[in-house]
Amino acid sequence: MKPLRKAIFPVAGLGTRFLPATKAIPKEMLPVVDKPLIQYAVEEAKAAGIEQFIFVTGRDKAAMEDHFDLAIELNDTLRRRSKQAELEAANAMVPPPGDIICVRQQEAKGLGHAVWCARHMIGDEPVAVLLPDDLVLADTPCLQQMAEAHRKVGGNLVAVMEVAREHTSRYGVLDPGREDGRLTEVKGLVEKPKPAEAPSRLAVVGRYILEPRLFQMLDRQEVGAGGEIQLTDAMARLIGGAPFHGYRFEGQRFDCGDKAGFIEATIAFGLRHPALGGAVRDIVARYGRGGLAS
Repeated sequence: MKPLRKAIFPVAGLGTRFLPATKAIPKEMLPVVDKPLIQYAVEEAKAAGIEQFIFVTGRDKAAMEDHFDLAIELNDTLRRRSKQAELEAANAMVPPPGDIICVRQQEAKGLGHAVWCARHMIGDEPVAVLLPDDLVLADTPCLQQMAEAHRKVGGNLVAVMEVAREHTSRYGVLDPGREDGRLTEVKGLVEKPKPAEAPSRLAVVGRYILEPRLFQMLDRQEVGAGGEIQLTDAMARLIGGAPFHGYRFEGQRFDCGDKAGFIEATIAFGLRHPALGGAVRDIVARYGRGGLAS
């Protein structure tokens, strides 16, 4: 089994649910406390042993590329002002040259199409896919947990969590088989089923480790739910050809593609922040007592 070295980040979306904030700023650059969403995703991938980071971008996404590049003028200013801590923070996630690759998704044709756009970068290796909108707060990063499980079982692995039955229409949902600890055998996958038709409440969230045969399925360019090329449909065709499991990760997932979820993530990560946790705790307590003082 080849090691997991590459990760795809589908980041071409317009972020319309966050307008007007995302009119000129990619939604992946919105900060949760003091880091943008895309940095959390890249840090999580790096902790899992990822060496090559593939961004599937669209127009007006250059800010993400700049974020992971050296800012010469900023660095010079910080050095002159002896701001060592700020200098280290600004450069903490600048990777070696060539570790970040950007490819374009010219048309919004769905998540499956976005992943397919990176096909020439993968070869015959397994690949991780991370959706930055799904932010996971965990002692051990979510993809690192999954990579450790993948080394034991191989095949295809997707992060799953239980959702309310009335919310199954928002997710890809497992038809589950045998369970083994945090692992659940995947017998089938259904994209956005109606609650009455959902085979379970186990929903796939934005972390995947997939075999390269996935791209043969995506080559078909078959349209599914919502008139888009769905990653779930391509994954469903992989079932039976190799081990396929859902992984119940340890930690709390926040849907940062939703305004309320984004605010909740900011509070949760703020409470865990080593420098700001106390202040955030006081703020939360003050609002819990009825809001700002008059």
